[in-house]
Amino acid sequence: MPSYRAPIRDQRFVLNDVLNIQQYSNLPGFSDASADIVDAILEEGGKFCENVLYPLNKVGDHEGCRLQPDGEVVVPNGFKEAYDQLTEGGWTALSADPEYGGQGLPHYLNLAFNEMVTATNMAFGMYPGLTGGAAQALHVGGSDEQKQLYLPKMISGEWSGTMNLTEPHCGTDLGMLRTKAVPNGDGTYKISGQKIWISAGEHPMSQNIIHLVLARVEGAPAGVKGISLFVVPKFIPDENGNPGKRNGVKCGGLEEKMGIHGNATCVMNYDEATGWLVGEENKGLRIMFVMMNEARLGVGLQGLALAETAYQYSLAFAKDRIQGRSLTGPKNPDGPADPIIVHPDVRRMLMDQKVFVEAGRAFTLWTALQGDLEHKAADEETRTKSGDYMALLTPIVKAYLTDKGYDSVSKGLQIHGGSGFTREWGIEQLLRDARITLIYEGTNGVQALDLVGRKLAMNGMRPINTFFAEMDAFVADNKGNKELEPFLDGLAATKAKLQKATNWLVEKGLENFDNAGAASTDYLHLFGLTCFAWMWGRMAKVSLEKIAEGSDDPIYASKLATGHYFLQRWLPDADAHLAKVEAGADTMMALTAEQF
Repeated sequence: MPSYRAPIRDQRFVLNDVLNIQQYSNLPGFSDASADIVDAILEEGGKFCENVLYPLNKVGDHEGCRLQPDGEVVVPNGFKEAYDQLTEGGWTALSADPEYGGQGLPHYLNLAFNEMVTATNMAFGMYPGLTGGAAQALHVGGSDEQKQLYLPKMISGEWSGTMNLTEPHCGTDLGMLRTKAVPNGDGTYKISGQKIWISAGEHPMSQNIIHLVLARVEGAPAGVKGISLFVVPKFIPDENGNPGKRNGVKCGGLEEKMGIHGNATCVMNYDEATGWLVGEENKGLRIMFVMMNEARLGVGLQGLALAETAYQYSLAFAKDRIQGRSLTGPKNPDGPADPIIVHPDVRRMLMDQKVFVEAGRAFTLWTALQGDLEHKAADEETRTKSGDYMALLTPIVKAYLTDKGYDSVSKGLQIHGGSGFTREWGIEQLLRDARITLIYEGTNGVQALDLVGRKLAMNGMRPINTFFAEMDAFVADNKGNKELEPFLDGLAATKAKLQKATNWLVEKGLENFDNAGAASTDYLHLFGLTCFAWMWGRMAKVSLEKIAEGSDDPIYASKLATGHYFLQRWLPDADAHLAKVEAGADTMMALTAEQF
């Protein structure tokens, strides 16, 4: 039967060997994350996820959430007790600001823990995950009074949070939203409207739910320039900061979804609910984007995490399931058949899964480190570079990791054969849960448009040019290392194709904007492939060094073998992506709507 084990050894490999995280021990927060502290957090976090969250994953999928006539929501059995253990253990406060009760540890550590949370129970992990994003938005845009009132309880998990963007008539195009805010004359506003697809919008696990709501103040400019952000608590805090009077917000329905059944996806009705402006009128979208960007990184992590679980399921099944004989002679001569792991096509799928989860983990942890350095690095140049990387790479983390993550889970189901199509083996739930990651927090097509339409041209193309230069420097600095040469050549060649595609977009995209749109998804995948090539180069380099030093830890030889598979079986896709980028939009846009 399926099981999960936290991938702590691989996380340590990335953090200690590849990123050399202890080199930053002089920075705020990092100084508290000594090697033994990091190990202890990963070990204890892994135990919590394996022993508490994982057993509830199937429970949440089977039971789902139920809406009561009074608008309250019942969550699956065991979720409330698990949430209490999560908050009592301080897991929600790992990387939060110590001024408001957080532990102030680096974000990369929080991300490593959240990978395990998502891998064991994605639906559960969305409750504290959304709270963290809402708290970060308030931390950036809220007043001192709002921070003091809300952040300590949100960071502790006593109160949870949501973000309310989408309405029945508009999704990505937020300029069309109709929820209105009417000033009361005392600094508060009456918020009225309906929001849909609000994850964790109603549940009994926290004492209060703090909704961040986009709305339009009467008389505001049309479109996105007239959007404001409001904090609308389920219970209005009293003079002591405790939950008081029930506010005019209520869950009007629960979505019947394909997956993530254990998370309450709500229709939220606001009937002259009392709200407080966050930041300035008509400038709410900028603050909400803080939460949206945090959520997009979290969604990319979901793609990785579910792929890790699917790989573990698939590997165990492939070693145990016997069927057919090896093409090169029996490998299990005393049995009626060989385990299916002997078959090349099964190996192909397993290796694709392994390549993805290991490169994806390195990429997400490296990206999280850039977020830490953006805020905590000692020199302005590093802070600027890391901030550029966060802006440039957010759509890639979100879209590439979820596209490839879903594909990895799908390969896992294929390895299981007919067994995978049944509930007993658990992989079909992972596939259903994973499918939403390609859609929410901005569909992957929107992420690709964001990349080519906004991120490439940022600051005179400074972010992408800096990124290119860093990869060039890695290749140049390691020239002469014969064993590493295949990885250096692969990275250089793939990066050159990405640079060629970038130049084509700059020229042809301006000639015809449809060219940019038509190329966007293949360009994003070429970019993601290049990022993976860089990660495999870095992982191969340190693995070769460790072996040369005399290490007999099998992880290093495994990394090299997996990396060579990546070079031979993944990197050829770069040519196809470049060809599709350069094909332009003509054939894509040739038919009229009536001709379809």
